[in-house]
Amino acid sequence: MFFRKWFRSNVKTAKSQQGQKRQDEKQPLSSDLDQNLHLLQSIYEDCSDVVFRPFLIGGKTKAILLYIEGLSNIEEIDASVLSPLMEESAGKMKNLNEWFEMKISVSKVKEIKTVGDCIEHLSIGNPLLLVEKEMKGFALGLAKWEKRSVEEPTAEAVIRGAREGFTESIGVNTSLLRRRLRTPQLKMKSMQIGRYTKTEVIVSYMEGIADPTLLQEVNTRLKRIDIDGVLESGYIEELIEDNPYSPFPQMLNTERPDVAVSSLLEGRVVILVDGTPFVIVAPITLYSLLQSSEDYYQRYMIGTVIRWLRYVFLVISLLLPSVYVAVLTYHQEMVPTTLLISMASSREQIPFPALVEALIMEITFEALREAGVRLPKQVGAAVSIVGALVIGQAAVQAGIVSAPMVMVVAITGIASFTIPRYTAGIALRMLRFPMIIMAGMLGLLGVMLGLIIMLTHLCSLRSFGVPYLSPMAPMKFRDMKDVLMRAPWWMLNTRPHLTGEDNKYRQAPDQKPDPRLGDER
Repeated sequence: MFFRKWFRSNVKTAKSQQGQKRQDEKQPLSSDLDQNLHLLQSIYEDCSDVVFRPFLIGGKTKAILLYIEGLSNIEEIDASVLSPLMEESAGKMKNLNEWFEMKISVSKVKEIKTVGDCIEHLSIGNPLLLVEKEMKGFALGLAKWEKRSVEEPTAEAVIRGAREGFTESIGVNTSLLRRRLRTPQLKMKSMQIGRYTKTEVIVSYMEGIADPTLLQEVNTRLKRIDIDGVLESGYIEELIEDNPYSPFPQMLNTERPDVAVSSLLEGRVVILVDGTPFVIVAPITLYSLLQSSEDYYQRYMIGTVIRWLRYVFLVISLLLPSVYVAVLTYHQEMVPTTLLISMASSREQIPFPALVEALIMEITFEALREAGVRLPKQVGAAVSIVGALVIGQAAVQAGIVSAPMVMVVAITGIASFTIPRYTAGIALRMLRFPMIIMAGMLGLLGVMLGLIIMLTHLCSLRSFGVPYLSPMAPMKFRDMKDVLMRAPWWMLNTRPHLTGEDNKYRQAPDQKPDPRLGDER
């Protein structure tokens, strides 16, 4: 009873303190400079990186400059703010705004009138200037912090294509989009999400191409989020997806600006989150997760063949271990006699049934793959490859697993690497285990039952209202030329039906090359 009362009293105290802080943030600035200084110092108590720099403007008027070390450009503060303001020749101020225009060589100056605005601008690195007898302050656009340079994305490497990738700075990311879409129709709406982090989130779309209903739905879902902090775009993705219990991703995350731009041109919405190089694209379909940006940079015949190869290995990645277990356990009559004798001889000393053997090898392979990802780059690849070879060979020699099972698991692992999106690949890796268990329990009937359950789930899945298996279910013949095959660019004259219907045509109808032009020359 005592601890319960103590806990409740502490909770009430914490809530009252939070309420007091929120009330302080809504308070307007006073004309008394000392009162403003005392209030801000109480808010930033025990914050050694927050600098309060008092000085005199023109040797007469008291003022205070506030900034956070590491977030503001101190050199520019000294040269463009403190030096001109502290000159004795400044004289008496008649109009503060006109005097600022004459003396302050800062391109972006914004008036602020509440304590909450002061906290917001200080947090993003903008220094604050508070002047005696003024019921407002000035936020100076002198933010500067360390950031990573634009580099090639490591998770989405291509042979032919751009080598630029998004960074953790949202300003750099928006500039990468603007550089590729040089039109005012590219719109970017900013908002802040997170009670404490106040993470900047930007919703980007193409006006006149994106569906207004889609934009309204995206903004509604984002504004509904009430969380203490957003550290990565995965927070946003998990809070706004249609079906949170599905293993399949309902949004695409990418580090490549060209992928984001191509999605914008198809009528999709791109969500940028400050502090992460991964942007979110919505809505998507299953087939967009199986497409690579390089499919559209190579010639259409090459892109089509690679896409077919990808589909074949997708099926192998999902079904090969389960089909092997089902055939070996229940349907030996399907295997040719010579091959069946060879497989039986290899399994003669194996103490486990095929189901347990497959689970052991799959779990070991996934552990090795995860270890290779988490280890440093210099040793990660070597550990995963050497570990797989050594453990596989040792397991075969020890009679724990059979050689055909090692081959099946190895081929399955290689097939999973052909899936271009990590989120789609890991979903199939998760589903592989229940498929193996169902195959071990019911044979091929269990495999078919698992496929039926999976396809039923995919048919019911939506991404912001767009059917997940579109354009194949429901069938849209107009969009099929970019699903099973990659049609040449002169045939891709329309945007996807469910995302770019407001601006249907993306090019003129007469883009097909004319071979007669070469004959005339």
